Amino acid sequence: MKLEFFGGGPALLVNHTRRVLAVADLHLGIESDLARHGLHFRSRSRDRLERLEACIRETVPDLLLLLGDVKHGVPFTSRQEYREIPEIIERLRSLVPVQIVPGNHDTGIERFFEPREILPKEGAIVDGTGYVHGHMYPEPSLAGHLIIAGHHHPLISLRDEVGCAMRSPVYLFSPVDEQCLGFPPGDHEPARVLFMPAFNELSGYDLMRTVRDPFSPLSRCIRWDSAEVFLPDGTFIGPVSSLEEYGADQES
Repeated sequence: MKLEFFGGGPALLVNHTRRVLAVADLHLGIESDLARHGLHFRSRSRDRLERLEACIRETVPDLLLLLGDVKHGVPFTSRQEYREIPEIIERLRSLVPVQIVPGNHDTGIERFFEPREILPKEGAIVDGTGYVHGHMYPEPSLAGHLIIAGHHHPLISLRDEVGCAMRSPVYLFSPVDEQCLGFPPGDHEPARVLFMPAFNELSGYDLMRTVRDPFSPLSRCIRWDSAEVFLPDGTFIGPVSSLEEYGADQES
């Protein structure tokens, strides 16, 4: 199995016997929710679609796998989502087969997808790799596999001693404590998890806040002393422990 990182997404190509392009957390319709809170942005759904189409053209996948939170509104579906999502999904279907692992924002998502396109919300194995959204305890059959997850929107801010800063979405890679996840014991390598950055450029959550206060089963069961951080293009940043030296744990 080979992983290829595409910073223009962020998107991840998992290449084994099939070419699976994974993206997480599109959060289509986020602008209408922000407007209700006094923050007004034009809809960027078309821009996100064009960005995703570019990833598809570059990678030529056999499957596009959406790791949940395709839509943003909960518990209802907004007018913006009703207006934009059907056209976007239909366009994606015209380019490549599509499947989704539903996330916690995907209430009512069955309106926009065919039953065969919807995988279990607890996750599924596709071509030897586990895929989940990340808000629930994963399916026990994912034990021993690489598990690719969304939901956490990892983001880092690095500062040096003179105040120069870099802020970027990131991937987080780590072994997990299978007993903590309730996986059955077995003769296999421990599961590993790869948290994907959000595809939606308005979504991000400081990684060090997740370290200090993990909020999901996967983040509570990560072996943080072995966790590593990568930029969207796959550039290795370092272990999570090294980020504190550069102020990544400070509030931005």
